Amino acid sequence: MVRKIEGATRIPVPGGKVIDEHVGRVNSGDEAISIAHMVAPPGWDEPAQTPEFTEYTVVLRGTVLVEHAAGTIEVRAGQSIVTEAGEKVRYSCGPEGAEYVAVCLPAFSPDAAHRD
Repeated sequence: MVRKIEGATRIPVPGGKVIDEHVGRVNSGDEAISIAHMVAPPGWDEPAQTPEFTEYTVVLRGTVLVEHAAGTIEVRAGQSIVTEAGEKVRYSCGPEGAEYVAVCLPAFSPDAAHRD
């Protein structure tokens, strides 16, 4: 079945980051995948997590920093990163902030993120 999604649902989060979910549990009822557009202010960070989902991130503007067991990776505009389910990661951004799209398989849920 073809479905048109008229717009995103804004999901409130602390720290000034904006999450607009286009596809996922909240906006479209999809549990298999989530697709969200995110804008993070300069210096934003969040607690470490060990999610049950694989996350594919495409950076549109700025820099997303991803801390993991082997160190920290800087992902700049035009670059992407894949973090596998079960891997402990911590996301933050550089001094200019960041705008990015995140795709999670299965769909993101706070309970499945397992944040510290």
